Amino acid sequence: MDYYNSNTVIYLNGQFVKANEAKTDLYGQSLHYGFAAFEGIRAYKTHNATRIFKAREHFERLKRSCDLTGIPFKWNIDDLIKQTYRLLELNNFKDAYIRPLVFSEPQMTLVAPEQTSIMLCAWEWGAYLGDRQLKICISPFERPNPKSTKIEAKISGNYVNSILATSDAKNKGFDEALLLDHKGLVAEGSGANIFIEKNGKLYTPVKGNILPGITRATIIELCKVLDIEVIEKEITVNFLKEADGAFFCGTAVEVAGIHTVDETVYRQRWRDSIGATLQRAYKNLVLEKVNYEVII
Repeated sequence: MDYYNSNTVIYLNGQFVKANEAKTDLYGQSLHYGFAAFEGIRAYKTHNATRIFKAREHFERLKRSCDLTGIPFKWNIDDLIKQTYRLLELNNFKDAYIRPLVFSEPQMTLVAPEQTSIMLCAWEWGAYLGDRQLKICISPFERPNPKSTKIEAKISGNYVNSILATSDAKNKGFDEALLLDHKGLVAEGSGANIFIEKNGKLYTPVKGNILPGITRATIIELCKVLDIEVIEKEITVNFLKEADGAFFCGTAVEVAGIHTVDETVYRQRWRDSIGATLQRAYKNLVLEKVNYEVII
């Protein structure tokens, strides 16, 4: 996929520059050790105008990721939101995926940096996992132990784990991986949270071993509006495979139904599931076709 061309503009440390002319140092901790914080945000073309969905929540989480790991964050969130809209305008993007990245100054030590840079880029990108139901597998790679890193921070280095899991799943003929935590309980996909449907209720893993996603929180809010019960609990693989259905959710994947887990096929038709109802509700929300946020 071509993420940029000769006319694509990015935002780098207060300036808009051509993506193919931007430069960075090759001796930074972010490149060598993965010590950086990032976000994934979507903008949608609505009946009013292009709208960045939950921009503030994403930039606040970016700041929190930096604060949790000692990465200096010196930018004003209101200004970053303003510059992101300007970035979309300069690139003539109506529907886009947006990637902010805070990265470290040049240094080769294993001590947090004193100075950092920020980059905002965007590209046109459909749903990350497509619009079909997914075949997933239980990954042999576990989520990192929460005592080994800041699980709730969206840190670049943590995603080596995701790349390993996804690559392994695709090499085996699956669409995506589902990772367990260090206790052998269901955690999340390589880049998305999971919800499981059983007997008219939704279940999702408790916080502590997952990235508590902004889309995950949005789905829970929608469930309150739609009077759908959501239970956060520790979930075993057996519970997952004996359920009626399941789906992933996240900014990149949006809401994606799951058809099979390993050899287990969910017999419930997707169009009859709670997940399909929430998929439609989420799409209506981000496109402002139904303003659930007023109710929420």
